[in-house]
Amino acid sequence: MTRRTTDQTDRTDRTDRSDRSDRNERSERPDRPSAAAKPVRWAAEAVAAAPDGIRPHLDHSAQSLWRVDRLIEELRREGSPYTAVANVLRGLGAYAGEVIVRQTGGEWWGSAGDHWVRTPDGRLWEPLDESRRCFGGHGSLRLLCRDAMRGRR
Repeated sequence: MTRRTTDQTDRTDRTDRSDRSDRNERSERPDRPSAAAKPVRWAAEAVAAAPDGIRPHLDHSAQSLWRVDRLIEELRREGSPYTAVANVLRGLGAYAGEVIVRQTGGEWWGSAGDHWVRTPDGRLWEPLDESRRCFGGHGSLRLLCRDAMRGRR
């Protein structure tokens, strides 16, 4: 299982931080970059759409990603076509990214419609891509988070 990370020096096209919205002022972390707006919304939508038995456990802890991995595995076993679950996978990947951001003090980066999480040690993580790999049977959001937290200070 291969996880892709990108060195910070490879990504210089970070989204503009000066474009703050009122929504950022109401969030838990008012200093969040504008790159966080979409992934935060996708994560919130994924939590709201989660089955009742899982939703209370989606508390943005690293342990909650075990349930997310199981949910994605269940979608795959049911034979759901990718096109039918693409938005769900995006939301679950964004949720995993939010877990990494909150657990490590990282931040969202984005460019040209792609989104990554940059941890304080300078590594970039691709939780949205990892959710797609998980659906294909080749990834784990829980393990991605574990690996990202290894560099936590």
